[in-house]
Amino acid sequence: MEATLEAVKRDSRGKNEARRLRAAGRIPGVLYGAQKEGEIGSNVPVAVDPKPLLRILHSGSGVNTLITLKVDGEGDSRVLVKDFLLDPVTHAMLHADFVRVNMDRRITVTVPVLIKGEPRGVKLEGGVLDFVHREIELESLPLEIPNAIEIDVTDLGLNDAVYVRDVAAGQKWLPISEPDMMLVHVITPRVEEVVAETAVVAPVASGSEPEVIKKGKTDKEDAPAAKDKKDKK
Repeated sequence: MEATLEAVKRDSRGKNEARRLRAAGRIPGVLYGAQKEGEIGSNVPVAVDPKPLLRILHSGSGVNTLITLKVDGEGDSRVLVKDFLLDPVTHAMLHADFVRVNMDRRITVTVPVLIKGEPRGVKLEGGVLDFVHREIELESLPLEIPNAIEIDVTDLGLNDAVYVRDVAAGQKWLPISEPDMMLVHVITPRVEEVVAETAVVAPVASGSEPEVIKKGKTDKEDAPAAKDKKDKK
């Protein structure tokens, strides 16, 4: 996916400048990389409107969207979002970095993995779908970066799996992730063994009698007996 974003070059930096920009509805950013092959990259401070940038980041291609950044005084640059900063409470965008890309050179990106359908091993055989890895790292020309890697899991039976090598076959992009890295797997559910608690009763020795605790007499109960002995004398 491609998009266009307007930007203006800024001359000052610092916290005060950042606050001023945000109050005016813009955020600070930096454009990295050389304009032409072989040139030393120069870092250009820019300011952009965060609203269209957020729409780009929330699109299907997200950070892998190829953006034509129109910088006032710098011309147009084909860029990717290198990094961005969000407010931890409001989630408002605070800062963004862009990097120029060479349209004829492969770049390394991370692409999400999506699954489609319900596996046969789940529907008919009682298995469970294990989504092992949800991203693939790959190399691609900027215009050929896929939005996502979609896997149709409908025909997966019990103990079947899909690996990186399976989805990379015949594609224009090249996998950086290991070809043997498992992406999805239909597994047999684990049956947890429930152990019943057994009550343990202490054995009583044969022939033993229960102990009887006699209640001792109080001083008041002994008093009449002492009086009778005195009268007999």
